[in-house]
Amino acid sequence: MLNVGDDACDPKQAVAVANQMANKKVAFVAGHFCSGLSIPASKVYEEEGILQISPASTNPDLTEKGGDNVFRVCGRDDQQGIVAGNFLAESYKDKKIAIVHDKTAYGKGLADETKKNLNAKGVTEALYEAYTAGEKDYSALVSKLKQNAVDILYVGGYHTEAGLIVRQMREQGMSTILMSGDALVTEEYWAITGAAGEGTLMTFSPDPRKNPVAAPVVQKFRDRKINPEGYVLYAYGAVQVFAQAAAKAGSVEAKKLVPVLRSEKFDTVLGNVGFDEKGDVTAPGYVFYEWKNGKYDYLTK
Repeated sequence: MLNVGDDACDPKQAVAVANQMANKKVAFVAGHFCSGLSIPASKVYEEEGILQISPASTNPDLTEKGGDNVFRVCGRDDQQGIVAGNFLAESYKDKKIAIVHDKTAYGKGLADETKKNLNAKGVTEALYEAYTAGEKDYSALVSKLKQNAVDILYVGGYHTEAGLIVRQMREQGMSTILMSGDALVTEEYWAITGAAGEGTLMTFSPDPRKNPVAAPVVQKFRDRKINPEGYVLYAYGAVQVFAQAAAKAGSVEAKKLVPVLRSEKFDTVLGNVGFDEKGDVTAPGYVFYEWKNGKYDYLTK
């Protein structure tokens, strides 16, 4: 039986949803999306002996401090930060770079990892700021960026706020490039920005929609008028991993699934997936994408 819970990307609601799932005696949770929710929810799942495989939570603490029951099929912010920081240092070392974040576990973690790797390359950002998620007016932040003549802005945060920030930069006549992470891999970003989002850069894992083994599943989604963008196929892959692990273990009990997950490989829409001793996926790292004409694709130079 499938149970669906909506955590609304709110930590308190995430714990409530986790407890609801525990009360329903679920064996496995494909979630959560936001790192700041997966981490507190994981404590509930650990206590209740429930397997958790997150499709999208990238904060390192999820697996660094999580229990044996915690896995993820996506990468980590420290991996993403290396790619972003190195790219900024190599491509924009002579430009003014600003780094901002939304104070969340995901956003701040991503911004700090990017900053750390940028600084390690001998490049110092012109501005490092925090903003509050959920607001509609970021004109004060944008004005500060304009006063500092920022050429490229790195945003550690989600697509809703990043979309508003880039739109308000364009409204103030700024041509500053916006760069961010995997949270911008959604068509909702362009719905917010329109043409203002043109040229936005972001890091994300290799697009599973382009994986030939995923073609039949991708077609099934499209037949239902669903574009399996972003982390849709990662969630699908998490379920595939669970199903195959349960078949090999002959059980859905977490204590019997964990040894199988740590030792076996699984054929999924993401490719052949395995996990290390922390529960992190052993898969290709991050690459750059660019938004053009309402779509995102691999960055070409």
